[in-house]
Amino acid sequence: MDNKELKLFNMPWKMFLFITIIILIATYIGVLPPGMTGCFAFMIIVGTWLDLIGNKTPIIKDFFGGGAIVILFGVAALHYFHLFPETITDAEGVATTYMQFWKSFDLVGNINTFFKPTGAFLDWYIAALITGSILGMNRKLLIKAAARYFPAIFGGLILAFGLCMGVAHLMHYGEIKALLLIALPIMGGGMGAGASPLSKIFDASGTMTASEALSVMTPAVAIGNAISIVLGGLLVKLLRGSWWNGQGTLMQASSMDPSELEISPEMKEKREKISVTNLGIGLLVSGAFFTWGYICSNIWSLLVPAVTIHAYAFMIITVAIFKIGNFMPEWIEIACYQWFQFIMKNLTNVLLFGIGLCYLDLGQVIESFSLTYLALCGITVVGAFFGAALVGKIVGFYPVEAGITAGLCMSNMGGTGDVAVLSAADRMELMPFAQISSRLGGAIILLIGSLLLSTLGGLL
Repeated sequence: MDNKELKLFNMPWKMFLFITIIILIATYIGVLPPGMTGCFAFMIIVGTWLDLIGNKTPIIKDFFGGGAIVILFGVAALHYFHLFPETITDAEGVATTYMQFWKSFDLVGNINTFFKPTGAFLDWYIAALITGSILGMNRKLLIKAAARYFPAIFGGLILAFGLCMGVAHLMHYGEIKALLLIALPIMGGGMGAGASPLSKIFDASGTMTASEALSVMTPAVAIGNAISIVLGGLLVKLLRGSWWNGQGTLMQASSMDPSELEISPEMKEKREKISVTNLGIGLLVSGAFFTWGYICSNIWSLLVPAVTIHAYAFMIITVAIFKIGNFMPEWIEIACYQWFQFIMKNLTNVLLFGIGLCYLDLGQVIESFSLTYLALCGITVVGAFFGAALVGKIVGFYPVEAGITAGLCMSNMGGTGDVAVLSAADRMELMPFAQISSRLGGAIILLIGSLLLSTLGGLL
């Protein structure tokens, strides 16, 4: 592409470069505005440049997810080598500063305040995606796809567990150890809703303490997440143009009338008329659905404290009920869809930056690296994809889309992993199904974990 035609963040590249220089100077001399205002500017410019690199680099752009992969692992690497301004205080209270050339400015700490521990920005982003993508779906497609989705999840679970135990037997690792401490946490939906509650189940069963369980499970979750992201970008390219690939469509046309897969031209025309008012309505409605999910989650925790179900799960169910029952006025559906598109197109790179910085710990992955451990993590993820893909094919899904959503979005790191995997695979419109895997699927894993530990825990 000619430089005159190149645009970055929908701006002429020279203007974006000028803004980049200003933001970088302010960041490294320590005068970048604190909080989200300055951090967003920094994350946008770095994320956009890394996205450009990923989308222009041969092999990476063709087989490994392009810009999404480069943002995630590029930011994680920059953080690992302390190339962002930050202050780290050790256990003795000694503070070490990095990349602060004038005034002290903890960029990493500032970004962590709205990415961790509450995950505020992630919740805001995913709430918009869930609401807008479900309300923007074809109603008949949603009805037919939902009933067939859980068999695909169980297909991924069965093959993932079976392959992990089989490879563990061949490598003399211990089949039960591999199942309970590697495959189970990888398929559990991340740390907060997966490995952390699983560690408490280990502790309650008397198998091992929660800290001992987490020390083994955390690297498995991190490595499984990284492999899931890479496979998400790789497999859509390797299987491109084949009967496996729906190019972003979950249901096969042969499973239903092709006209039921399409959005009507009239609806497409209405969606294209974006208004500032609609964006505000979409923001409010998505927040309301997310709030309702939290209400349900808290009531559930009081009634059934032994089993954790995330607010996302209740949110998905509620939004789906509104869509299937046709309870939502069309103009609100359009507003939520437009808000979802705005968030996805403008802030995905920001979110990927935050995930790479706050959740993708390269040091943890490197420390636990061994060929046996890596092989067990890898075969678990591969089993998740192909198990979900094969069962998905049987129930009428495109195997690639089934493998990504019901497989890789079970083996990744929950909500952050869903965004990363779907970005790498260029399948963001499948977020509702990915969240079913991470949230409802994660709850299923906790139940399975309780049963397995009660029967097999003594064999560890």
